[in-house]
Amino acid sequence: MSPDTLAQLLQGITNVTWQSVVMMLIGGLLILLAVAKEYEPLLLLPIGAGAILTNLPLSPLVGEDGMLSILYDIGVGNELFPLLIFIGIGALTDFGPLLENPKMVLLGAAGQFGIFLTLILALLLGFDRNEAASIGIIGAIDGPTSIYVSGILAPHLVGPITVAAYSYMALVPLIMPPVMRLLTTKAERSIKMPYTQREISQRTRILFPIIVTVAVGIAVPFATPLIGMLMLGNLMRESKVVERLTHASANELANVVTLFLGLAIGSTMKGSDFLQLGTLAILGLGLLAFFLDTATGVLFGKLMNVFSGGKFNPLIGAAGISAFPMAARVVQKEASREDFSNFILMHAMGANAAGQVASVIAGGVLLALMGAG
Repeated sequence: MSPDTLAQLLQGITNVTWQSVVMMLIGGLLILLAVAKEYEPLLLLPIGAGAILTNLPLSPLVGEDGMLSILYDIGVGNELFPLLIFIGIGALTDFGPLLENPKMVLLGAAGQFGIFLTLILALLLGFDRNEAASIGIIGAIDGPTSIYVSGILAPHLVGPITVAAYSYMALVPLIMPPVMRLLTTKAERSIKMPYTQREISQRTRILFPIIVTVAVGIAVPFATPLIGMLMLGNLMRESKVVERLTHASANELANVVTLFLGLAIGSTMKGSDFLQLGTLAILGLGLLAFFLDTATGVLFGKLMNVFSGGKFNPLIGAAGISAFPMAARVVQKEASREDFSNFILMHAMGANAAGQVASVIAGGVLLALMGAG
């Protein structure tokens, strides 16, 4: 071994810190969850890899000319990657169940209350306004929206906020059911809601993304980038004339951007910056936001049950969050636990689609409240 090689080896070893070791272990844990448990593997795996790569001593992948830093600058620093992913999400989303039952939009709105309650709590705990808003948006249970909002308001918190948002998205089947059972009775969970499918014309499906974009863009201008890209993807899907673009947006584009986004987010998980008490507070508040969103959705579902004369299953309210379509499937599973023949999935899908739109609007509202440029 030459003296230069030995010197480089010793320099690398001496630059290893306990923080970098811990973060590499956390990166390994994220990869384990992605591979062994299949928890949001498309993003948690590259995030874990990025965390390991960025915490290696003297890694040339980080820094002004490092690949990971460049990915962050071109894709997260200017919000490009989250917006591109929204095109893919829109291309995959079927708003048919929402159009068939428009009142589900109320549940989508109710499912966002936890965002603002958590924001207030974060302010009380000493976070500044922008940080509190960025933490609250974790409650949207929408990774791209969380990245977009925090990237504008609190770029230094993008790493923990993203990890929290996607981790909790992956844990939807574990987090939601206890809240749903606590707030509903067996009789309420057993309510059957017959589903009569209405034919939604292609014209209506095409007009929907256009009208929503214009309406939201006028009412909440800060939400225009998010809602615009989401609805662009959906417009391509429903028009049925650009199937190649729709397929590419939902597959190749979304997959490549997700890979780059995961690596870029992982690059923000530098041990010396990540391992702080504030990070634990962010993770805890993000989880609280999730609980509150689920709870307010269920409680609003109970209110709709009252007004319907006992004919509305309150479980559907829990699907008003943005984790589409996982939340709707969890709601169906809980209803099936009480009565195997109870099928409320399509009702839940309507609320879940509404939650997807509502979370984007909530993100725009937060940016407007914080006076983001």
